[in-house]
Amino acid sequence: MPENPEKFDTAMAGWTEWQEAPWGRIRYTVAEANLLRHVGGPAEGPLRVLDLAGGDGGDAIRLAARGHHVTVVDHAPAMLAAAGERAAAGGLSERVACVRADVTELPADLAAGEFDVVLCHNLVQYVDDVPATLAGALAPLREGGLFSLMAINRHSEALNIAVRRTDPRAALAALGDDRLQSALFDAELTLHTAEELIPTLESLGCEDVHHYGIRTFCDYITDDARKYDPGYYADLERLELATTALHPYPHTARLLQLTARKRLTG
Repeated sequence: MPENPEKFDTAMAGWTEWQEAPWGRIRYTVAEANLLRHVGGPAEGPLRVLDLAGGDGGDAIRLAARGHHVTVVDHAPAMLAAAGERAAAGGLSERVACVRADVTELPADLAAGEFDVVLCHNLVQYVDDVPATLAGALAPLREGGLFSLMAINRHSEALNIAVRRTDPRAALAALGDDRLQSALFDAELTLHTAEELIPTLESLGCEDVHHYGIRTFCDYITDDARKYDPGYYADLERLELATTALHPYPHTARLLQLTARKRLTG
């Protein structure tokens, strides 16, 4: 985990601005749509959701608004405070619980929580031992429950550099590099691919794995200003939703999302 939680707290203003930008909105909209492919509607009743490294509740608030009960775990107090404020503003405080903890050392009641859904979004790029982190993240999930993993897609980095920075030399160097410096959170990230993560999930007892791409086109359109136009953004969002699971687009999307079921052992 990041050694300094205060990095995330001090980046709150920039993070909020990022979430409200078109690329941030697309990230949350497409991730939610992919989750809804696998969780039931209102007739199934409210689900118990654990959102690991859930920050200020970007995913959690959307699920709580659909009637589910979400526990957000994060180690940055300002992020958690913002999640609580967002829940209160939306009248969702009874459905959103915020717990300050290291997600690799969960409190006992959460570690054995038998949750229906566990989110592990944008966590693995910060850790050194991915299999151990994923094993800990899967532990609170009931058998048959849904796991959702999100990470920066390493395949996208060279393409992103070539298109946005128009620097083929740097793009060539990126082909052999799995590191990325996050300017917003002042942290060095490790980049992963779905091809690497899927076997790890399967070795940890997951099955029925689905691979989705998020920001499949958005990040490679260099006219960022135009994305703020409502009509253009609506067209872009429809395109992103149409291609999130359409081969071969997930392989070059900026973010990868994997959903899986925890295998039944009985």
